[in-house]
Amino acid sequence: MSATRAALPPRHRPSEAGDRPVDRRRGSTLLRHLAVVLAVGLVLVAVSYAIEPFRNFQLATVAAYLCATAGLTVLTGLNGQLSLGHGALMATGAYTVALCQTAFLDRGLTGGWLLPISLGVAVLSTVAVGAVVGVAAARLRGPYLAGVTLAVAVVVPALAVTFDGVLNGEQGLSVPVEPPPMALGAYFPYERWQLWISGAATLLALLLLANLIRSRYGRTFRAVRDDEVAARLAGIHVARTQVLAFVVSAATAGLGGALLAVLAQSVSPGAFSLTLSLFLLMAVVIGGLGRLAGALWGAVLLVALPDLTHSVTELFTLSPAVAQRLEGNLPLAIFGVTLIVVMIVAPGGVQGLLSRLGRALLARWPARRS
Repeated sequence: MSATRAALPPRHRPSEAGDRPVDRRRGSTLLRHLAVVLAVGLVLVAVSYAIEPFRNFQLATVAAYLCATAGLTVLTGLNGQLSLGHGALMATGAYTVALCQTAFLDRGLTGGWLLPISLGVAVLSTVAVGAVVGVAAARLRGPYLAGVTLAVAVVVPALAVTFDGVLNGEQGLSVPVEPPPMALGAYFPYERWQLWISGAATLLALLLLANLIRSRYGRTFRAVRDDEVAARLAGIHVARTQVLAFVVSAATAGLGGALLAVLAQSVSPGAFSLTLSLFLLMAVVIGGLGRLAGALWGAVLLVALPDLTHSVTELFTLSPAVAQRLEGNLPLAIFGVTLIVVMIVAPGGVQGLLSRLGRALLARWPARRS
């Protein structure tokens, strides 16, 4: 037995205690992801000191959208479930954090420790909603699944109008947020503090998602996406896997919506309309399905699109009514055209195109050196 044990590679060599295979890849993957997250966090802090406050706010908004696009990437890209209701899940998290922060203020509770509690409650409430929708979605396929999530995208924002006594109707709710700690200085920019909050929450969510994708749960997600029959024959509980993927995606969407509410310090049903759900889905397709880096490109596009729309409308001399109508419909048109171009030029999305270019450059580099 000892000779056989010595002949095996260390990764698959049984342990002395229970003769179970020792897999060190999990620990190394966690450490690698943790090192990347810490490095990105340090870079983000350094960048926040080098740019102006408005750019800090934009980066914080990108981080908030990245939570939603990363979760939708896991659901659609890795598990193969189409969702048109992630805007409603973001609204769930946003209204929850608004209600929690208002309740704390009404009871005279103050302190920076209250915001993480509100964000955690927002994630839990969205997980509950996502579990209910996920159980229904696990029984549906194709257009029926899209129809259910579409109904969620329409119904959830409408609840704010129905229960206007609690959610204040179309006017929405304010989100009271504590100022930056006095230890940072009396003149510490509030936008920089917003970037730190949003960036820290998003990096934590990405760390968990990256390790989930590399774990056996990520493998089961991909197996169900590729062939449900084969996955079922391999012993995978397909419905349970699909519900788990929906719950994970809902949790990150709720966190993204809560961060957006904290950044804007207000929440209203108009900010989480059906158009947002369509934008999120198109953003992850353009960025690259199944890749967390593709979710980043999609989040950047979501933030850059309003500025691009405003710049385009300023190029023409239009009446105020026509300009307002154009700004309302132009973002969807730009997204649609971009989606068509990307699907023709780069079917794998922006990240897929960058990966192919990187591999091509690496393949040519040894030839150039020789």
